[in-house]
Amino acid sequence: QVQLVESGGGLVQPGGSLRLSCAASGSTSDYYTIGWFRQAPGKEREGVSCISGRDGSTYYADSVKGRFTISRDNAKKMVYLQMNSLKPEDTAVYYCASRWYTCSQYWSGFGSWGQGTQVTVPS
Repeated sequence: QVQLVESGGGLVQPGGSLRLSCAASGSTSDYYTIGWFRQAPGKEREGVSCISGRDGSTYYADSVKGRFTISRDNAKKMVYLQMNSLKPEDTAVYYCASRWYTCSQYWSGFGSWGQGTQVTVPS
């Protein structure tokens, strides 16, 4: 069983940057795919970005493409989400989760959810 813990959230002004971290422990594997999700108040959870463990491929939702960058450091068992040019609509609780399958436009099959980290971009 993989345990995931997110950190790095906070309050940032529009146009600013944050870097979120997802720390893995437990029965980890470099082959796990890690996804970042977010959930804004009153909205459904949505997939934001994903990085595959098997081939390093990445995937981004259209809403963050060109602004967010996902990366991983397998030696440290960490996955990062660098968020630039933040907008008020990026305000949400951000979660990381894992699955075996590589990244795609389909966001099903993720588990081992972390507790989330709040990102707030005031309007």
